[in-house]
Amino acid sequence: MNTAWARGLARHRTGRLVAALAGIALAVALVASLGSFLTASKATMTQRAVRSVAVDWQVEVQPGADPNAMLSLVRRTPGIQTAVPAGFAHSSSFAAHVQGSTQTTGPGVVLGLPDDYQKLFPGEVRPLTGSTSGVLLAQQTASNLHVAPGDTVSIQLPGTGARQVRVAGVVDLPQADSLFQKVGAPSQTQPTAPPDNVVLLPAADFASLTGHATGVTTQIHAARDAALPTDPAAAFTAVTGSAHHLEARASGGAIVGNNLGAALDSARQDALYAQILFLFLGVPGAVLAAALTASVAAAGGERRRQEQGLLRLRGLRPRRIASLSGLEAALVGVTGGLAGLGIAALTGRIAFGSASFGTSAGQWILWYVLAFVLGAAVAAGAVLVPALRDLRTVTVADTRRAERRTGSPWWMRYGLDFALLIGSWLVFRASSGNQYALVLAPEGVPSISVSYWAFLGPALLWLGAALLLWRLTLLALTHGRGVLTRLSRPFASQLAGTTAAVLSRRRRPLARSVVLLALAVSFAVSTATFNATYKQQAEVDARLTNGADVTVTEPPGARTPPSAASALKVSGVHHVEPIQHRFAYVGSDLQDLYGVRPDTIASATSLQDAYFSGGSAATLMKRLANRPDGLLVSAETVKDFQLAPGDTVNLRVQDARTKALRTVPFHYVGVAKEFPTAPKDSFFVANASYVAKATGSDAIGAFLLDTGGTHQKQVAARLRHQLGTGATVTDLTQTRGTVGTSLTSVDLAGLTRIELAFAVLLAAGAGGLVLALGLAERRRTFAIATVLGARPRQLRGMVLTEALLLTVGGLAGGALIGWALSEMLVKVLTGVFDPPPAGLSVPGAYLTLTASAAAVTVLAAALNGVRRAARPAVEELRDL
Repeated sequence: MNTAWARGLARHRTGRLVAALAGIALAVALVASLGSFLTASKATMTQRAVRSVAVDWQVEVQPGADPNAMLSLVRRTPGIQTAVPAGFAHSSSFAAHVQGSTQTTGPGVVLGLPDDYQKLFPGEVRPLTGSTSGVLLAQQTASNLHVAPGDTVSIQLPGTGARQVRVAGVVDLPQADSLFQKVGAPSQTQPTAPPDNVVLLPAADFASLTGHATGVTTQIHAARDAALPTDPAAAFTAVTGSAHHLEARASGGAIVGNNLGAALDSARQDALYAQILFLFLGVPGAVLAAALTASVAAAGGERRRQEQGLLRLRGLRPRRIASLSGLEAALVGVTGGLAGLGIAALTGRIAFGSASFGTSAGQWILWYVLAFVLGAAVAAGAVLVPALRDLRTVTVADTRRAERRTGSPWWMRYGLDFALLIGSWLVFRASSGNQYALVLAPEGVPSISVSYWAFLGPALLWLGAALLLWRLTLLALTHGRGVLTRLSRPFASQLAGTTAAVLSRRRRPLARSVVLLALAVSFAVSTATFNATYKQQAEVDARLTNGADVTVTEPPGARTPPSAASALKVSGVHHVEPIQHRFAYVGSDLQDLYGVRPDTIASATSLQDAYFSGGSAATLMKRLANRPDGLLVSAETVKDFQLAPGDTVNLRVQDARTKALRTVPFHYVGVAKEFPTAPKDSFFVANASYVAKATGSDAIGAFLLDTGGTHQKQVAARLRHQLGTGATVTDLTQTRGTVGTSLTSVDLAGLTRIELAFAVLLAAGAGGLVLALGLAERRRTFAIATVLGARPRQLRGMVLTEALLLTVGGLAGGALIGWALSEMLVKVLTGVFDPPPAGLSVPGAYLTLTASAAAVTVLAAALNGVRRAARPAVEELRDL
């Protein structure tokens, strides 16, 4: 019996089975793909955090403790691969006599490193020129002293006389911030910048030089090789616990500067944001696929009830009928689940080169099992549960009558849609406040928390908007029969009134189809818009940090004139824009001061309206140009000093000739929240000509180079070769990797590539499958209409009118819901964006593809329904 029933379903209900299988497969594939990708992304974040750290631990030996004992203790700590001592001494000055002139720097730092230090910690020191061993100077120090390999430098240490050393090479210190950290101090008390003047000495020379010096400290630099958990939060907890254990064993003799823990601390917050994105962007897709399956099953609900009635008349017991329904659910669930797992594996292979998406075998299998169980649950809920409900509530006599519902659904009577929308607005207002934090990860604290209730805002909006669209569609089909008649007349001619009556009578399934298509389209719109906006803001962040496609930064104290820009116009450079960089005191607060040319600054860099307050970028640049002593001030400074437009702001700046501070009046003309190359907190922007006059120098701090958005790496490499170590050259591609979080490093596009592909399939399925099944269930209606004299053209008009209503209603409703969801998602997930976007970025090409896919599938389903309606009526009635 079971075999015969399964064979009969496969032979006579092929369309319904395939449609249900497709819905299950999409849900399973989406969950398996996104879950595996999320797990692999977390592991990638951990790996990148570990690789980004050159020295895992900087263990500072405290005064009175024995450095050798502490070194032995660190080396015996479980998980330590290598540990070596490093000496730190503070110099009062460095000096060099080169080409008849003497150059002297301010205070600096002298490091004493073992001979194999660069081999043990290759990311800490990057050779630039000369030898890689011996006495090495940091690039900035070499520039300040105007020295090169072979020159002699004098080092002045407290408590000793000046000592002469011969420079062997010039190096860069890529991780100077962590290398010169104040070990054990909280982040807010750390130095704002690493020292400009650094000399690296071999350990023996350092010991000889600092024998009688004061203020010398010893650090033990350690690299770990202990296996860490793949999740950044778990890895952070493990590394932090190990560091605390070492400090406890040292009994106050050492403090651990946990560089690895700091990197994992940042990565764990990014991992949690990735998890949030999975929930925000992935779960709706799985829910939508489940809803598609339920709609497919509901489309054949009347036919299923008739089959149950026939089986009852032939003597089958309800338990036996329930087992047959269970067989159908198992067939759909197992086959659809296996197909979904196959699609997920194929997606991973095509998009990421691995069916497991790069995650471990255990985690990959776990997600696949969870996805398969989800598919089975959806199949049971969509196929088995309605069948069991009908067995309990529907009699054999009921199956012979057409189902007619005249009352409104309960949720319409109680206004559930309005209640959900109001609730969504209230949650959104609370979760998008200025002091609201979606992810709370206190620095250095193992615990991390997420305010998951913020998910209610988008979730309630999605549900409430769907129900509101359902309400509006039902009202339009119920009370708009005249409009429907005029709409269908070009297609159905004399049967326009009949077509309108049929559409009004079928308003419930048609409204359900419109809502399902709208939800699929809204999922595609919100996902694509969020991804496009994220990519846009990642690019904006990189441009803000770097300043332009390529930036040439002059060393502090250099007297580079604006005319030096002509030497930078190498092949591929369209425009060179000089920017002055000074420092100015407002009250007792020292801030960066940038001198720009307002008329031409936008030719080399991007100035967005979101960077400014009180006017657009063009307006404020024009206002600055019209007032020579105009000043753009950061929002923080405006608040701290209670400034109003037009106020005089007296800044104290250093005169380049006398080196003394002088007071210069400026007038506040606007607020700059962000500016290329500027820090994120407090700064000033003024006219370059006025700054040059006030300081007595037109020296340039940086040159912004526009390359038209292409060949940044090649231009930067050419300029590095041309300028040598005299200036720092950075390009946009290099800065993208530097400023991006580990969330961007695993490429958010990988997440959205999966979702966008499934969104197109869901939109196509929601539009085409449900319509096709609905038309297939109405073959009897079309056959009777043919017997009564309806022509094929009129039947085609009836079908095309329904398809047109479904397409227009679904696409329009989906676009509106998607836009509202996108606005809410971007606002709630503000922490993902840096800086926050001024507006949404809409991917027109993808949305056009999605709308086209939905329209094409609806049209294909309609044409297939027309083809079926063209069969001889007697033959069709005989089959039914």
